[in-house]
Amino acid sequence: MSKIILSIHPHHVEKIISGEKRFEFRKVKAKIPPEKIIIYSTSPVSQVVGEAEVEDILIDTPEKLWKLTSIYSGIDKKFYEKYYQDKQKAVAYQLKNVTVYPEPKNLMEYGVSAAPQSFVYI
Repeated sequence: MSKIILSIHPHHVEKIISGEKRFEFRKVKAKIPPEKIIIYSTSPVSQVVGEAEVEDILIDTPEKLWKLTSIYSGIDKKFYEKYYQDKQKAVAYQLKNVTVYPEPKNLMEYGVSAAPQSFVYI
């Protein structure tokens, strides 16, 4: 099973946990499609707080992807458009079965010494 750790801002992590955000947007797709995403909440939390299964990986133009994902994007269109400004391709990991860990974990427990800039395989 392929797993990646994604660095995600705490505001977005909260929305993933609540179910408001069911898609995690990226500019680059992992070469080996992950079956599970380990959620690293960036500063000020700076810990691994949970995980989610990947239901699907959607890749399309930013305009078309927004039409497919906007309802459960957890972000507004202005933020989305700025993120994908001048990009021809957009990637969205569709998340399901989000699990919050009872106790947050440190990256070192996964053999990772620093927060990934984009993602890291584990």
